[in-house]
Amino acid sequence: MTTRQRLTWRWRVVAALVIGMVNLGRWRVTVQGLDHVPRDAGAVLAFNHHSYLDFLMVAWAPVRRLKRPVRFLAKREIWASRWVGWLVRWAEAVPVDRGSTQARAGAFDAAAAALRNGDLVAVAPEQTISTSFDLLPLRTGAARMAQLSGAPLVPAVGWGSQRIATKGRRARLAPGTPIVIRYGEPLFVAPDEDPAEATERLRTAMAELLDEIQRGYADGTPAGAWWVPARLGGSAPAHDEVLQANERRWRGQAGS
Repeated sequence: MTTRQRLTWRWRVVAALVIGMVNLGRWRVTVQGLDHVPRDAGAVLAFNHHSYLDFLMVAWAPVRRLKRPVRFLAKREIWASRWVGWLVRWAEAVPVDRGSTQARAGAFDAAAAALRNGDLVAVAPEQTISTSFDLLPLRTGAARMAQLSGAPLVPAVGWGSQRIATKGRRARLAPGTPIVIRYGEPLFVAPDEDPAEATERLRTAMAELLDEIQRGYADGTPAGAWWVPARLGGSAPAHDEVLQANERRWRGQAGS
């Protein structure tokens, strides 16, 4: 039997700091589809990775409105950071060592156990920030966690926070920036389903949700804007070029 996890005092401190940051920036946060996130059971929140604030935004409504903590899978290097190492520890994130197959398997098992225990577990299947602001290929980990634990897989997309802090750009406060987070209908992964096929279903759902919130964004999609994807007339790097660059980088890491 699972039990709903409650906010610890440390989580409440983290939430207060994030709320203060949002208020300082006067960011206009809009949450859509929160009814798709379970109130009292585990779920995998699979979110698009387009900024350094994604993890804060995907947890914004579950923490503030549902009073539920969110456990993130995050690369182990963050634990050594002087600036945010304390944050991932206080938020009880699950460390992932991307250079070790055994360590990755341990993180996967820890996440599946947390899901069975009734936790919300958030993961970015792209694994790295997309500088084209379109979805990169998704890894199968999120689908496999959902399959192993029996928890639903909830697609979650965000838009707008790349204007504040993203890869290759200097972070700025960007007062008044609209930020949208939308949760889609839960997907269920059958015990005998191919995780690759489930991941493709997830990718399709996330791509559709992302396109909808991009096109309906309060500040529009200004022609030539650096934070708008090329397919919508922006000057963000072409998606094909980003895919090729990432593929070269992944091959280099695999061969090192």
